[in-house]
Amino acid sequence: MSTNLPLSFIHDKIDELQNALFFSMSESVLKIPSCVVNVIKVDDVGQIWFAIPHPTQHLYQFDSCFAAKLDFFKKGKEFYLKILGKAFIIIDPEEINSIDVNQEVKLNAIRKEIALLKVKITHADYFERLSEKPVRKIFFKEVFVDLYRWIFNPGHDFSSFKRIPSGNSMTPNLVLKN
Repeated sequence: MSTNLPLSFIHDKIDELQNALFFSMSESVLKIPSCVVNVIKVDDVGQIWFAIPHPTQHLYQFDSCFAAKLDFFKKGKEFYLKILGKAFIIIDPEEINSIDVNQEVKLNAIRKEIALLKVKITHADYFERLSEKPVRKIFFKEVFVDLYRWIFNPGHDFSSFKRIPSGNSMTPNLVLKN
């Protein structure tokens, strides 16, 4: 089943997860390397802003826009996101200064310690993990059934045992014949 996720839902889930694996899907020979990114912000038009370590090459040598993939996940969370989009490298100092982000991030980008990128979301997939409770119930049920069959196997041959009467007639005692 395919449904369109509202941007507010995606924004909330990204805020909850915060970290993603960034992959450049560029066909170019020189690509931005894959890395773990921490989201700086998600704006109202569906752009995810983040910083990556500045590559050793000049940013002008890379394609200024390219296809990208972000895989959001966090240990202990029962969901994850896969986002596809168009990535843009923010190089222009005027554009860097006009972005609504922390002043320290702007200074690091201008000093070329980090590179600012934004990904315009074109496709988002949201996945929830199945809860483990039904799996546990099935596991314990199978163990109980196996234990029951092992102890009370209807096909088991009791001919090697003889009955010894006990004080309680409801619980027969079995003893091995010699």
